[in-house]
Amino acid sequence: MTGPASDDHVHRYLIVGAGPGGLQLSYFLQQAGADYVTLEREAIPGSFFTRYPRHRRLISLNKVHTGQKDPEIALRWDWNSLLNDDPDLLFPRYSREYFPHTDDLLCYLADFQRRHGLNVRFSSGVRRTEKSDGIFVVFTADQVFHAECVIMATGWGHPYIPDIPGIELAVGYEDVSTSGADFADQRVLIIGKGNAAFETAHAMLDHAAVVHLASPNPVRLAWTSKHPGHVRGQYGAFLDSYWFKTLHGVLECRVDQIRRAGDTYQVGISYTLAEGEQALLEYDKVVRCTGFTMDTGPFGDSCLPELVPNGRIPAIRPDFQSVNVDGLYFAGTLMQARDFKRASSAFIDGFRYNLRTLAALLVERYQEIPLDERILPVDADEVTTAILARVNHSSALWTQFEYLCDVYVLDEAAGHFRHYADLPEDYAVERFGGGSLCLTVTLRWGRHDYGDVFAIKRHPTPDRAHESAFLHPVVRVWRHGAQIAEQHLLEDLLAQWRDPVRHVAPLRAFLDAHLSTPSSGPR
Repeated sequence: MTGPASDDHVHRYLIVGAGPGGLQLSYFLQQAGADYVTLEREAIPGSFFTRYPRHRRLISLNKVHTGQKDPEIALRWDWNSLLNDDPDLLFPRYSREYFPHTDDLLCYLADFQRRHGLNVRFSSGVRRTEKSDGIFVVFTADQVFHAECVIMATGWGHPYIPDIPGIELAVGYEDVSTSGADFADQRVLIIGKGNAAFETAHAMLDHAAVVHLASPNPVRLAWTSKHPGHVRGQYGAFLDSYWFKTLHGVLECRVDQIRRAGDTYQVGISYTLAEGEQALLEYDKVVRCTGFTMDTGPFGDSCLPELVPNGRIPAIRPDFQSVNVDGLYFAGTLMQARDFKRASSAFIDGFRYNLRTLAALLVERYQEIPLDERILPVDADEVTTAILARVNHSSALWTQFEYLCDVYVLDEAAGHFRHYADLPEDYAVERFGGGSLCLTVTLRWGRHDYGDVFAIKRHPTPDRAHESAFLHPVVRVWRHGAQIAEQHLLEDLLAQWRDPVRHVAPLRAFLDAHLSTPSSGPR
């Protein structure tokens, strides 16, 4: 039984969750004149941030002083603003701190929803979602909604609890004391090595006798991986304390078992980088900081989404749609599967651009509104100018490196290029790459295996641009579904790719070779 739905409970789009992702998508759908409603279980937007991070400081940067007057370029270093047309609704007007307080973000999100008049129904938690005859049926405690399309923007549902015997003896990140003094003279094991684990350990440095962080794999540092979700530099003091022999440590090990031994805990571990060595260690406290997972509870069997192999986030197609449920999309941090731990789809500064694109794809599918496009002649000079203008200006390509792209599609019948901005590269290739000529433009890093990322030997000549280590433009040529060529533009310290010799001439020559013979390979 689906139950009756009144007319005001029937919508084309239904968004679940009014965190940053849900609000951003609501804004774009409202701008498009779409029929949508957003359901939020709590009484305020962004309720996740009332509890997390536990020590109330965001790791998302807020670089207020950029030296830039262009608001688009300034967004490259503003990781917390949602995209919108009100210059007063940018996060730097709410905080001047480089690592802002979560209360400032909560205030910002509340103002964003209120001032744009977004159609959010608060205190309307979704109990169950089903799909019947191509229509989604969404149940709250006392109402039933129907929609053609459902977009889940619920964020993390609950902590991830690993399958370790005795894990129930550990205090979860969600409950651990934020006062380091509560751990004075204690030996503490923290299971996990992500930012939550380091945040927790950092607060104990002045007080605990011993702090160990444990997981099977080595620490992933953001300055090595370039991924903002890996361990950030502000927690370097704990790593210093490890190598300065203070007895704090980072352990590469499996936690095999936790058991109580009087007033302490005995933890059996197996080292993963020490030929299987095992140890039994004693601690006064064990803390679990193993991340979060999505909540699949509200999905009925008729629309239960497949998850990626780690079981924490949904598996999605290149258009952000569930791989197995037609019409079910994901927004916000839940749309990170296709650039997992690479670009920034897990964070506001990344998914705000994904959601602008998702809104365009939704209104194209459901309202038959074509994607925005720009027409360009098949001319190497014109295309060179267009490409360089975009890579020098776009905040989307900058933030969503190696993921979002600009695509230039040759329309042979019309004799021109159609330019589309900010599409996932895999989506662009799937949709447009099968023709006679398609160009994708992204910003990309160099290789990821430098021994010391602060001592990289550079080769600053255009013919070795493919060896660039820093973020730089990459143009790929696709014909009939296959990539046939690639051109790198030399890295630049200030991210200004305008030099006539280093950037303009090599790109123009590359394009000239491929545009001259559009139906075959380069001359």
